[in-house]
Amino acid sequence: MVQALVGQLGGQPVLILPEGTVRQTGKNAQKNNIAAAKAVADAIRTTLGPRGMDKMLVDSIGDITITNDGVTILEEMEVEHPAAKMMVEIAKTQNEETGDGTTTAVVIAGELLKKAEELLDQDIHPTVITKGYRLARDEALKIIEEVATPVRLGDDEKLKKIALTAMTGKSIEKASPKLAELVVKAVKVVAEEKDGKIVVNSDNIKREKKQGAAAEETELIRGIVIDKEVVHPAMPKTVKDARIALLDCPLEIKEPETDAQIRITSPEQLQAFIEQEQKMLREMVDKIVKAGANVVFCQKGIDDFAQHYLAKAGILACRRVKKSDMEALAKATGGRIVTNLDDLTEKDLGYAKVVEEKKVAGEEMVFVRECRDPKAVTILVRGSTEHVVDEVERSIEDAIGAVISAVEGGKVLPGAGAVEAEIARRLRKFAEKFSGREQLAIKAFADAVEIIPRALAENAGLDPIDILVELRSAHEKGKVTYGVDVINGKVMDAIKMGVLDPAKVKIQAINSATEAAEMILRIDDVIAAGKMEKGKGETESTPPEEV
Repeated sequence: MVQALVGQLGGQPVLILPEGTVRQTGKNAQKNNIAAAKAVADAIRTTLGPRGMDKMLVDSIGDITITNDGVTILEEMEVEHPAAKMMVEIAKTQNEETGDGTTTAVVIAGELLKKAEELLDQDIHPTVITKGYRLARDEALKIIEEVATPVRLGDDEKLKKIALTAMTGKSIEKASPKLAELVVKAVKVVAEEKDGKIVVNSDNIKREKKQGAAAEETELIRGIVIDKEVVHPAMPKTVKDARIALLDCPLEIKEPETDAQIRITSPEQLQAFIEQEQKMLREMVDKIVKAGANVVFCQKGIDDFAQHYLAKAGILACRRVKKSDMEALAKATGGRIVTNLDDLTEKDLGYAKVVEEKKVAGEEMVFVRECRDPKAVTILVRGSTEHVVDEVERSIEDAIGAVISAVEGGKVLPGAGAVEAEIARRLRKFAEKFSGREQLAIKAFADAVEIIPRALAENAGLDPIDILVELRSAHEKGKVTYGVDVINGKVMDAIKMGVLDPAKVKIQAINSATEAAEMILRIDDVIAAGKMEKGKGETESTPPEEV
C-alpha cells in the first residue's frame, strides 16, 4: 500500500493524505504529464492537412463517428489523464473562439511540450523554459501581424478560398467549391455592422441535416427550414406572398391552473359547454384572419377545432415549433413573436415570398423562402448516409467559423505551413538577442511551430526533411508566402495555391497552445485521490499503512 505525504513528528509518522492517494513528484510528474499531452497531439496529428486521414470513433453503445475534425475526435475520446484533458480544453476553446484550427492548436501544444522535455533533460528549469516560450509567443504574434493582409466582407474570392482551406482534407472534397460558395453567401447575408465593426453571429446560420442525397445538393435557403409538417391535411401546402404570424401562445382552451370542477347535469348544458369552447377557438382564429396572416407558426399547441377553422380560412399552420426556430423565423421574416393574440396586428406579421411544405428524405419539412432582408438563414445539409451528412455538417461548421473569423478579424494569412515557417525563421534570429538558457527555449519554440509544415508533408507521404529544407531555403530568400504544396510534393506560394487562413484562428491557436504548454510544464506534483477499499472486518477507524 502506497501512502502519500508522510511526515515525522517525534519519531511518530504523521499521515497527511488518505490511504490510496497516488502521488508523483518532480521530473516524474512532468514526464508523465508531457507523455499524456503528446499522446493526444499524436492521435490527431495525422488528420492535419488536405491529405490527412480520418478517425473512426466507436462509443460504448456501438455508435460510430467517422471524422478528421480535431475537436470532434477529442470530445468523443474518453480521456482520463488530467494533462490530456487540458489538451482537450485547448481544442474546445479554439472551437468556441474561432470555429476552426483545433488540430493546429493541439499539435503545436504537443510539440512545444516535446521540445520542452528535451530542455528539461538538459537540467533547464521549467520557469526558464516558460519565460522563453512567452517571449517567443509575443514575437510570433508580432510576426503574424506583419505577414497578415487585410480582407473585407466584399472580398468574395478571398473568403471562398478561406472556406475551401477550412474544408480541405474532409471527405467531401468534391462538393467543397459549392459548399464554400454557400458558406460565404450565408455569412454575408447575416453579417451586421456595429460601431464600425463587422459582427456575425454563427447561430443565425441554421443547419438542418437530411440524408439521402449527394453532398452537392446541399442548398442555402434565404429564410428558415422548420422540421415540422403542416398540422391539418386540408390546409394549403404552398402559400405565396406569405404574411406570417409568430405566436408564443396556445390556440387551445387552457385548463384552469387551480383545481376546479364543472358540474353538468343535462345534455343541453354539455352542448352549451362544447359550443362555447368552439366559439372561443373560432374567435382566436378570427383574430389571426383579421390581422391578415395566411401562415401561422405556433410555439404551443393548436386544438383540433382551431386547426379546422384555420384550414377553412386557407391558413397554413405549424405547431410546437422550437423556441430557437421561432427566434430564427423572427430574424428572417422581420416578424414579431406575439405572446397574446389580442395584441396581434398587421405590423407584427413577417413576410416571405413562399412558404411551402416539401418531403425531404421521407419526412415533411416546411420551407420559409425568399425573405426580404433575412438576418437568419438555413443551410440544408445533404449527404448519402448519416455519417456522411454529419461530416459534411462539421466541414460547413469549420468553414463558417473560418469565414466569420476572417471577416471579424479583418486579416488573412497564407496557409500551407507558410506562416509557421516564417515564424520559425524569424524566431531563430530573435533568439540571438538573448544569452543563456532563454535562447534555447526560444529556439525550441521555433522548432516546435515547424511541426505544422512537417506534419503536412508527412501526411501527404512526402519526405519531411527535404520539404523543410526547401521551405527554409525559400523563406531565407524572402519568399514569405511559400508553403507546402502537398499535391505536387514541393514548396509553392500559398496565396497562388489559394490556401488562406484567418489571422484570428492562427493567433488563438498559438496563444492557447503556449499557455497550455506553460501550465503543464509548471506542474511538479500530481496528487490523485484514490478510492478507499475496505476489506472484511475493516472499519472506518482502521489506521492506514505507513510508507
